[in-house]
Amino acid sequence: MIVRMSKIEIVGPKEILYEVLTTLRALGVLQIEAQVRESLQARGEGLLKTLQIDKQALSERLFLEELQEKIESILSCLPQIPVRESYLNPEAAMEATAELVDRHTAACEETGRAKTAAAKELAELERFRTFLQAIGPLVGQVRADSDLEFIGLEVKDPGAVEQLTILAHRLTRGNYEIQTTSMPEGGLVALLTTSRELAKPLKKALQGERIPEFALPAYLEEVPFNEKAEVVESRRRELLAEQKRLEETLLGFARRWLPLYRSVLDWLRGRLALVRQSASIYQTELCFIVFGWMPTDQVVPTRRHLADTFADQVVVEEKEILEQELEQVPVALKNPPWIAPFELFARLLPLPRYSSYDPTPFLAIFFPLFFGMILGDLGYGALLGLIAAALVFGFRQRPLVGNAGKILGICAAYTCVFGWLYGECFGEFGHHVLGMEPICFDRRTALEPMLYFALSVGVCHVLLGLLLGVISAVRQKKTREAMIKLLSTVAVFCLVLLLATFILPVPVLLRRPLLVTLGIAVPLLLILGGILAPLELLKHVGNIISYARIMAVGLTSVLLAHVANELAGLAGNILVGMLVAVLLHAFNIVLGVFAPTIHSLRLHYVEFFSKFLEHGGRKFEPLEKNHGGGSWKA
Repeated sequence: MIVRMSKIEIVGPKEILYEVLTTLRALGVLQIEAQVRESLQARGEGLLKTLQIDKQALSERLFLEELQEKIESILSCLPQIPVRESYLNPEAAMEATAELVDRHTAACEETGRAKTAAAKELAELERFRTFLQAIGPLVGQVRADSDLEFIGLEVKDPGAVEQLTILAHRLTRGNYEIQTTSMPEGGLVALLTTSRELAKPLKKALQGERIPEFALPAYLEEVPFNEKAEVVESRRRELLAEQKRLEETLLGFARRWLPLYRSVLDWLRGRLALVRQSASIYQTELCFIVFGWMPTDQVVPTRRHLADTFADQVVVEEKEILEQELEQVPVALKNPPWIAPFELFARLLPLPRYSSYDPTPFLAIFFPLFFGMILGDLGYGALLGLIAAALVFGFRQRPLVGNAGKILGICAAYTCVFGWLYGECFGEFGHHVLGMEPICFDRRTALEPMLYFALSVGVCHVLLGLLLGVISAVRQKKTREAMIKLLSTVAVFCLVLLLATFILPVPVLLRRPLLVTLGIAVPLLLILGGILAPLELLKHVGNIISYARIMAVGLTSVLLAHVANELAGLAGNILVGMLVAVLLHAFNIVLGVFAPTIHSLRLHYVEFFSKFLEHGGRKFEPLEKNHGGGSWKA
């Protein structure tokens, strides 16, 4: 449900303003209102002004913001490891931190740059190492001769080998040797061997043909080819040792200084949040005045807490919420444990206005009902219940998955209930093996009763939505809108009863008063709502017909379960039949989760909520201990 809010005025001496704001921030129940309202005017507009920021306060704010930026910078350089909490008072340690942070940042950034450079060189060396490891065996196959020059090439296109052979033969007149091998990650490497005097023009020609020599670092140029791999490996070991040393340096620094910097940063963020909120606070010569919103059930505890903390120097007064302020009242949702998981679906919609309704309880009541009506199988419900239990108990640290599991568990219970009413357990398996019989009707054959049942549910759901719309309009004193919705409700109700007289065995005389009522309601609708009002009435009728999807989608699930059992029986082999049945039933369960979910949500979002729910509410964002703003949690 939507938490009831109160408009609050807090008054106290100017000298304890920040202490009061710090206390309110710790409580996390007050959203400060930035705009001046009628409460200010009643006190005398000329005596009130926004809290002025003097030079000292401005200097403090600039200092805090600069220090916050520096600490965030140094934290970005450090490994984010779990560390103990600092026992130092962050406010007292702030000045020392301001003196240290520049020197620490420079040292950490220098260490970070060295670590990055080492990692970059290691990545390049790994490429050289792979190349040299691939080409090394080829070098060993060439006869030892001091007059030979080795040219290593990375050949991306295998077709280039032939081009390379032609070029080398032309320039060296056959005084060369080419060997190729594959690289571990794909592609080819080639070793071209020729005399030293021919190597230079050959390299130049290769560059012209866009087959350049594999580029090795400068310090390897003078190293003999058969010794390059050993030098690369030695350099790699040095870099790995250097990288480990740098990581340990940063880790040791983080263990020593991270608790202090985190503690000071948290204090800075809170202090800056309070400083920024001061722009929304008003003052007289002696007092500060804070206006805001607070959950009604928190007013008395907050008043008592402030009185105990500040020896009755601070006054908390609850003000009347004016009608024109209703749209500005912030909205927070709070529901019992069995309803709260359905906020997962409610959050897919924009936040409702304070004067409207929380959609969560309606989803908690009707969504599982529609889900169970559609799926309606005892066996499927039991399996979904096991999956739900696994989600709830296996993902306790992930509330989103846990809430989805709770919703699935409630839906599974409804599925079992309707499966028992329909006499279904894995289709007709329950009838043939367990002796189950339909208590209500067999969905495969009783299509007409099932359709009437689905439409009856739709009538009740849509009429409830229209009635809630009437109540909402009355609460907001929108008389014309309330009358239009009431007449629409009466007209829909009469139309449904009129149609029922043609189906049910009821006296024909009942039709006359229904026709008379319709004859009065429809002209009144035209007068109050204009020409679009009857069209809106037809829309409501169309909404009711949409509930036929409950029957249609449910019938699809029943027939698929029947097909699974029939194919399993025709397999001619027990194992094959069981495999076919399991696969088809598993597919049906997957469809049985997604299809009812999608169609049930659509019936709520389109057919039901459109009748009464008003979106566009402001989120309740109180001063909060860790942020200075956020979502209030009960």
